[in-house]
Amino acid sequence: MLYWAEKEISISENGKQSLSVWITSAEPEKQHLLTNSGYHFVKKEAVNIFRYTNAFLERQLPEGYKIIDGTQADYVKLAECYWRGFNHDEFEFPTNDYIDGKIKCCNAPHVDKSLMTIVIAPNGEYACTLGMWFDERNKYAYLEPLATVPKYRRMGLATIALTEAMKKTKALGAEYCFGGPGEFYTAIGFETICHRELWKKEWDA
Repeated sequence: MLYWAEKEISISENGKQSLSVWITSAEPEKQHLLTNSGYHFVKKEAVNIFRYTNAFLERQLPEGYKIIDGTQADYVKLAECYWRGFNHDEFEFPTNDYIDGKIKCCNAPHVDKSLMTIVIAPNGEYACTLGMWFDERNKYAYLEPLATVPKYRRMGLATIALTEAMKKTKALGAEYCFGGPGEFYTAIGFETICHRELWKKEWDA
């Protein structure tokens, strides 16, 4: 597979070919393979999960705020929330293409829009939103993505939205949820089980 990837999907730039590969720190045989194949370690990030045998961190929604799911979503407001939530406010908000992309993401295969969680501010703006996926076969949930508009941060909205979505997947049979690598997740009860590792190789084209 590694040989095929180098041949078929490597990147060509400035007379060089390159390929980046993600593995986990729990796969020493792959680390050995990559080292022997000329790859070098680039970086790592934590793989965090929340086990549903643990108690959820309960917080109260601020007065005037409400929660809806993705079946009721306004796609324009949703796109604006993601745009600002990922700190793009210094750029002009793109209209049609960006919104169309979010519509496609929200209607991709295996999406369950009832698991999407949106926090609406009293003024009607989408303050925080997240997507949640459920793997029925392997009994886990996967958070992606999560964004809070800067002016609505430090209010507990992300914790509330994430807890709401995790409760839904627990009811469906999930045993744990994958979160992101940041301190936000460990602060609300996620634990690091291993690390994702990025390895890269460059060679003459």
